[in-house]
Amino acid sequence: MSDTEPQTAGGKVLWHFTMSLDGFVAGPNHEMDWVAGASFRPSLVDEYVETTGAVLGGRDGWDHYPDPGGIYGGAWKGPLFVLTHHPEDATPADGVTFLSCDPAEAVRIGLEAAGGKNLEVFSPTIGRQLLELGLIDEIDLHIAPVLLGEGIRLYDNPGGEPIRLHRLGEGDPASVVNVRYRPATTAKVPE
Repeated sequence: MSDTEPQTAGGKVLWHFTMSLDGFVAGPNHEMDWVAGASFRPSLVDEYVETTGAVLGGRDGWDHYPDPGGIYGGAWKGPLFVLTHHPEDATPADGVTFLSCDPAEAVRIGLEAAGGKNLEVFSPTIGRQLLELGLIDEIDLHIAPVLLGEGIRLYDNPGGEPIRLHRLGEGDPASVVNVRYRPATTAKVPE
């Protein structure tokens, strides 16, 4: 399986996450330590730093990681928008704007601030809402070779209709992506 083409700055709304093989983008309580040790393409962070004009996140994520300087290891600088129902009790920070509006308006504000670059969405809940509104241009996932078993899912919509996706790149856009892993540790058979 080959990697996707490098991300470009085309003013897209990009739902972007590293995800466990079983579909979680964070562990319980927004834990992210499971990403440590994952190997990414060497130029990947630079690619996103260069193409990201603004970031839209949710209040839960902000409350667990209130550090706008930590995006892409501190390499990215730009406007960060946090969508919340209660901006009055959010922890303020330089470069962060708390929005209390509908998701479509948050996208309009974020894209304007992105100045022709991409608006990255770092929230499963907001991403789901934007997907339902037809406002997600691309979903960019990095699947880490780990099974978490619990946590915060990328997409959670019990009882909802399936959302069909088209894979970008060469080949059939409806084709299945095949991945194959083996456990890093295996149990010893008792003697």
